[in-house]
Amino acid sequence: MTAMTPSRLGQANQSGSTTALFLQVFGGEVLASFEIATVMRDRVQRREITQGKSASFPRIGRTTAAVHTPGADILGNSINQNEKVITIDGLTIANTFVANIDEAMLHYDVRGYYSRELGLALARTMDQYLQQVALLAARASAALGDSGYPGGTVLTNAAYSTTGATLAGGIYKCAQTFDETNNPPEDRFVALRPALYYLLAQTTQVINKDWGGAGMYADGTVLKIAGVEIVKSNQVPNTDMSASGIAAYQGNFSTTVGVAWQRGAVGILTLRDLAVESAYLVKNQGTLMVAKYATGYGVLRPESAVELKTS
Repeated sequence: MTAMTPSRLGQANQSGSTTALFLQVFGGEVLASFEIATVMRDRVQRREITQGKSASFPRIGRTTAAVHTPGADILGNSINQNEKVITIDGLTIANTFVANIDEAMLHYDVRGYYSRELGLALARTMDQYLQQVALLAARASAALGDSGYPGGTVLTNAAYSTTGATLAGGIYKCAQTFDETNNPPEDRFVALRPALYYLLAQTTQVINKDWGGAGMYADGTVLKIAGVEIVKSNQVPNTDMSASGIAAYQGNFSTTVGVAWQRGAVGILTLRDLAVESAYLVKNQGTLMVAKYATGYGVLRPESAVELKTS
């Protein structure tokens, strides 16, 4: 009897690895879920390197202008400048192991679900660290010896967590702070946990178009307040993290309500972008799947960050 020639669904052009295309599909699903879930990565300064462990981000101060007196020498104004070195933290990974026997017994494909969960896990970790860094920026002193570049700002009001109108007023104060510290009018954001986001959505002044609000009560959406984009995120820290996670990002955030920032406040350095690996382990009789990236985060401009807290 002549043996059948199978079409290997995971093989590219019927040659090479029989799982090559499966890994591409799996990696694409991880990337898609990661990009959908992360709210921070595209809202901060980003830089990529191909080798090394760190890179510097420039901090340039401001100068002044004045009316020139005829005949007076033009000597040139000095402009303060410095740099912020951001170091790669290491490899951040999300992984899972699928045993052959378990997969054989299932009547549905689990790898699609697992790929989504790996992407979500990496997105949550990145957002958490970036929001912690943004809060540390709000608490930091001036990065340059220049009055035009002060330190960060912390706004405190016990009613931020209970009253939508008060919280909206706090976001207006964030916008005012950004204006007074000469931040660009675009790319301004504030991240809130869902409970506070929906508190805003029920506030008449925020979404009622007769009041000039923007959003939709039926959908529970809030777009902007005072030109600041409202971002909903479960990763806004609200516990004491003084001794947990990476030391550079630690802090007590137990009374934090939200964090506002302009894109220049925080930087993310990427050595290895999101990638996926999969390997069948004979000795374990299953497949190990790993999603990973290598990044680091740091404060760039403290004057571009504001913390909202209750006490």
